[in-house]
Amino acid sequence: MLTEKQMDRYADILLWGLKTARKTKFRKNDMVLIRFNLPAVRLAEILQAKLLKMGIHPIQRLSATPTMEHNFYSLSTSNQLTFLPPGEKPLAEQLNGSIFLHAPESLTHLHDVDPRRIGKATVAQKQLRDIFTRREAQGDYSWTLCMFPTEALARHASLPIQEYTRHIVNACFLNKTSPVAEWQQIYRKAQLIKNWLNGMQISYYQIESENVDLRVTPGKKRKWIGISGRNIPSFEIFVSPDWRGTSGIFYADQPSFRSGNYVSGVRLEFKNGRAVNITASEGEAFVKKQLSMDQVANKLGEFSLTDKRFSRINTFMANTLFDENYGGKYGNCHVALGASYTDTFSGDPRKLTKNLKQKLGYNDSALHWDFVNTERKRVTAHLQSGKKLIIYENGKFTHS
Repeated sequence: MLTEKQMDRYADILLWGLKTARKTKFRKNDMVLIRFNLPAVRLAEILQAKLLKMGIHPIQRLSATPTMEHNFYSLSTSNQLTFLPPGEKPLAEQLNGSIFLHAPESLTHLHDVDPRRIGKATVAQKQLRDIFTRREAQGDYSWTLCMFPTEALARHASLPIQEYTRHIVNACFLNKTSPVAEWQQIYRKAQLIKNWLNGMQISYYQIESENVDLRVTPGKKRKWIGISGRNIPSFEIFVSPDWRGTSGIFYADQPSFRSGNYVSGVRLEFKNGRAVNITASEGEAFVKKQLSMDQVANKLGEFSLTDKRFSRINTFMANTLFDENYGGKYGNCHVALGASYTDTFSGDPRKLTKNLKQKLGYNDSALHWDFVNTERKRVTAHLQSGKKLIIYENGKFTHS
């Protein structure tokens, strides 16, 4: 497991991420929520102490255990599934930051729960996420998260816990004397690539690999973002495209765990912006029900690329946070079905109204689910001038 020194460094990185992701500086008496699973309690204690020393009010909240989650989804009435406890909305309106320490004790404990019940609860929680999205755009709120090694994660990744922990240490630079300096260096390098991508006038992108042939249209008023401090680790650079311009085939060669369910071999066929043909080697029924959670869950919300020169992740980790940032031999491309990220809007995000989002082709679903492809691939930008430019090949952006 992580040593005391490594956890102290982890906490420093998370606070760097929280500060970097926020548009305005934190002030004394701001409030930051620390959500954590029980195995990460020591890291939560370290974070609490650091926040107190900053003059910030930490609010600690232990997440539900696997048994509690199973009880909730299997025993709740319809009213209980959609119930929001008193105080949740006022808290969302006042929080200045949130840190989640993901340390699951089980990954498949909800496999026997009807996915429609999970979807119903997810939709009910969307009103809180909308508050956080609005306040983030205003510069009053930021968030970040990380993963803490557990036996359940290691088992599903088919790794001994010691080796699993070592991969987390390497990916997050916890073996460096100054890991924050490492992240600052990657942050600067990524900014050069984002500037390069955002300087192009794009009609659409074509993504090609052995099992992928996908066309993605960025749409108007878009910008590439990423490596912003919001996820630790995060090596991806991404955009939320105009979902209406999506067509072709995407295949996820990496498995995925979601809401206590395991899925693998997901194949998505898009026509007129919608995933109209959905298959999976395992967990197909769950995938289909999740992508019918609401009317826009089957539409694209994110298109992302990870440069293998940044990422130190080279093995399956049974967790999306790490797997969507896979570097390995050929980097990765992933797409998310469901909600878009409004901070990919190139204008003032505070002016991105619901009507404007709809006009620009942003997706506003309660779902956001990443599907990862690690095959050797080429991404070609089709410019508005009629020219074509390869922007990503063999796991790297072509910008030097």
